[in-house]
Amino acid sequence: MKLLTTVLLLVVVLAGSFSTPRAATVQRDHLTVLEVDRVKEAQILDKRIDVFIKAAERRLMVLTNTQAANAKQLKKDSELWGDLPTGSRAELVGDIARILDEAITNIDDVSSRDDRNPLIPKALRKLAQAVNNIMAQVTPLKDQIKSESEIASMEMLYEDVQQILEAAKKLPPEVEKKGKAKN
Repeated sequence: MKLLTTVLLLVVVLAGSFSTPRAATVQRDHLTVLEVDRVKEAQILDKRIDVFIKAAERRLMVLTNTQAANAKQLKKDSELWGDLPTGSRAELVGDIARILDEAITNIDDVSSRDDRNPLIPKALRKLAQAVNNIMAQVTPLKDQIKSESEIASMEMLYEDVQQILEAAKKLPPEVEKKGKAKN
């Protein structure tokens, strides 16, 4: 009888855990539908990294409230990229962190298949430069952090930034290509 009661209690607890709403634990998409389409279209690593950088910059534009200054560019980009993403500061910073994480994963994937691929250093340098620009704009926001979710998002962003910058430091110096001499 005791075993039957224990089993029934376990079934009720498990059934209850599957039926509870998970809205609080559902993570939002860090890319918009149109941004996902741009990622799918960009099959070459350095072009895909450009898409991730653009997506992160769009969130940065919302965070720093520079949409008005870039209105002309926004209008031009709206058909291809859609409306600017929305969300709280914590959500937008978290989106940037997840975008950078996805960019890191893409570089790692290509590297695991072909570590001599010449696009890897090119993509990593682009990403490192973009990260420096992003951090120059995000760092002043650090003083305005108010919630635990904002702190967590910033920490996640800083971890990704450190990983990118450390990897970029390990790259060999960039070789400058010499153009053809003019007669």
